[in-house]
Amino acid sequence: MNPMPHAPKQLDRITLSELLGALSHALDLSEGQPAGHCVRCSRIGVTIAREIGLSEDEIVELYYALLLKDLGCSSNAARICELYLTDDLSFKQDFKLIDGSLPQALRFVLGHTGLKAGLAERFRAIVNIFQNGGQIARELIETRCHRGADIARKMRFSEPVAEGIKNLDEHWDGGGKPLGLRGTDIPIYSRLALLVQVVDVFYIANGPEAALREIRNRSGTWFDPQLVVACERMAAQPAFWDVIGTGDGLEALPQLPAQASVPVDEDYLDDIAAAFARVVDSKSPYTSGHSERVTLFTDMIAEQLEFSAEQRRWLKRAALLHDIGKLGVSNAILDKPDKLDESEWEVMRMHSAHSEAILSRISAFSELAPIAGAHHERLDGKGYPRGLSGSQICLETRIITTADIFDALTADRPYRAAMPITKALAIMSGMIGNQIDPDCFAALRRALGRVDGVLAA
Repeated sequence: MNPMPHAPKQLDRITLSELLGALSHALDLSEGQPAGHCVRCSRIGVTIAREIGLSEDEIVELYYALLLKDLGCSSNAARICELYLTDDLSFKQDFKLIDGSLPQALRFVLGHTGLKAGLAERFRAIVNIFQNGGQIARELIETRCHRGADIARKMRFSEPVAEGIKNLDEHWDGGGKPLGLRGTDIPIYSRLALLVQVVDVFYIANGPEAALREIRNRSGTWFDPQLVVACERMAAQPAFWDVIGTGDGLEALPQLPAQASVPVDEDYLDDIAAAFARVVDSKSPYTSGHSERVTLFTDMIAEQLEFSAEQRRWLKRAALLHDIGKLGVSNAILDKPDKLDESEWEVMRMHSAHSEAILSRISAFSELAPIAGAHHERLDGKGYPRGLSGSQICLETRIITTADIFDALTADRPYRAAMPITKALAIMSGMIGNQIDPDCFAALRRALGRVDGVLAA
């Protein structure tokens, strides 16, 4: 007997700051940063913004630009793995700790390129990077920055917020990328974002003195000297470091204007969920469109099972964000064409737990989080991450699982081409009762039959 579907509770009042603060933890994963990196950057940035006299409206825009500065970071992960033959997460984490000088850049390339590859393959990769390093860096940064700005626009943020994200890697002396903007031609939100990013990375790695030393050393090259001076003034106050170092939540954030705490309605919540699904799907060429397709198949099954419009809308959010934890998995694993070894499988299995942890931070998603996080559980108890079985797996999760397996079989993967629908359904029929719920599978077949009938008409 199948469990009955949940009746979604009324949407709790959720503010935009709460929602984005929670989802920013997924962006921290994509950059290999300790949890709360974007939140801490927003704390530092708001503090400095008040010191330099930005208006309240500007502070709100800056705050959102800082929480979302890494929106486009997943889009270059596969390319980093391909070019450097390495783990993109450790690559990104360590890259933030170099200052771009030639000696550091050389050591970084030699210390991160092809360490697990054959000697000849590693040599070719290093030669390619040394010969084409400038073009490669520009390509990676341009992809990331433009993708992040585009997603911010889709999330209804203003053009200054989008431009702040797009120009994050420009340097005060014109030596940044992708456009080589100089001085005050770089938007103030971008100048602040780069500064506070370096402050947080070095503070977390080596403490306050290391952070201050780093921004002084780059003043006038990477950073606006006036912003460095303002940061130093604030850093002289003990409370500055106390605020940065308090957990990874928003509780210690300097007081924001009221407009930063606007409530999010149902339509906007849908838009933000769809935007973050694009961030997830940008991680790998093999998952492009995956979240949207799983959401479509989920909704088709739910419709056949006579879910209400309200239940279907609620479930679509879980489907859109079911793989958000994959932002914490290296593309060296996600895109591996060969069988994963046990240590790689252990990392892969963690993605669903990451999804649940991220979504659990959002009060409005408290019921969705375990549904999304259980999409790799199996009816026979052999799934992950908790080994749930039978009635422990709710109907909504069973629906997403069915949709997820169907899309996995009918889409290209690193290790095989996409399967025809008939073959995929034949394989899935052998999973009924072990991995796949029979009613969900029957509903999927009916839904596909209806689509086929419409297309043939």
